[in-house]
Amino acid sequence: MGIELGKYNNLEIIKEVDFGVYLDGGEAGEILMPTKYVPENHKPGDVVKAFVYLDNSERLIATTEKAAAQVGDFAYLEVAWTNKYGAFLSWGVLKDLFVPFREQKIKMEKGKKYLVYIYIDKETYRIVASAKIDKFISDEKPEYQSGDEVDIMIWQKTDLGIKAIVDNKYQGLIYQNETFRSLKTGDRTKAYIKQVRSDGKIDLMLQKPGFEFAEDFSKNILDYLKANNGFSEFNDKSSAEDIYSTFGVSKKVFKKAIGHLYKNHLITISEKGLKLNE
Repeated sequence: MGIELGKYNNLEIIKEVDFGVYLDGGEAGEILMPTKYVPENHKPGDVVKAFVYLDNSERLIATTEKAAAQVGDFAYLEVAWTNKYGAFLSWGVLKDLFVPFREQKIKMEKGKKYLVYIYIDKETYRIVASAKIDKFISDEKPEYQSGDEVDIMIWQKTDLGIKAIVDNKYQGLIYQNETFRSLKTGDRTKAYIKQVRSDGKIDLMLQKPGFEFAEDFSKNILDYLKANNGFSEFNDKSSAEDIYSTFGVSKKVFKKAIGHLYKNHLITISEKGLKLNE
C-alpha cells in the first residue's frame, strides 16, 4: 500500500511509542503520527484517516488535522508570513504552505488571501502552491451537457463577467448580466452548464435552467404569501438584488414563477405587490 503526499490516506496503526503512533506507509515506510493527533481509544491494527505531509526536516508526518485543501486542489488561502524566499499560507496543517516568489502573480502580503493551486514540486518533492492559476486549468474539452449541475469556485471578475473554476478543473464564465447576486473570489457554490463552446470554454448559469424550476419555485412564493398574511410587496418591478436577498433566485426565475401563479388564478399582481387569491 502506497501513500499520497498532501492528501488524506487510510493508514493502519502498526505500533505505539511514547510520542505517538507509527502508521504503515507501504513503500514509504513507517509514518509518525504525533500523540496530539492520535484518535482516542486507538490500538495497533486500527485504520485512521490521516493527512500526510513533509515536516521541516523533510520527514513524512501524518495528522488528523483538517486541511483546507489537498494536493490537486484550488483553494483561497491567507498568507500567514513571508520571508526572502516567498510566502507561507495557512491551510489547517501545522506546517504552512509555501508559495515561491516565482509562483506569485503579485508579491503576496501577510494577512491577505489569494487563490492558489496546490501541487508537488517535481524537483524538491515538496508540497507548494502557485497563484498562477491559468497554467493549472485543464485544456481538455469538457464533456458536459447543457443543464448539468457543477461545483464552482469564484476566480476573478472580468469585463465580461465572473470567471470561475468548474469542478476543480475547468474554466467557466458567468456573464455580467446574469450575475444577480454578490460573488467574490474564493466563494464556492453550485452552478449549471449553459453551454460548452466549440473552443471548450464553458458558459455558466447560477440558476437551474428551464420553466420546470420556476414552476417548482412558485410553491415557495405561495408559502411566503401564506406566512405573510397573503401579501408580498415584491412584484415584477422589484429589483433583482431585493428578490435574490429574499428568495435566493434570479429576477427571471421570480417573474416566471409569479406568471405561472397568475395564469392559474392563484395570485393577483399589482403595483403594490402580490396578493394571494382566496
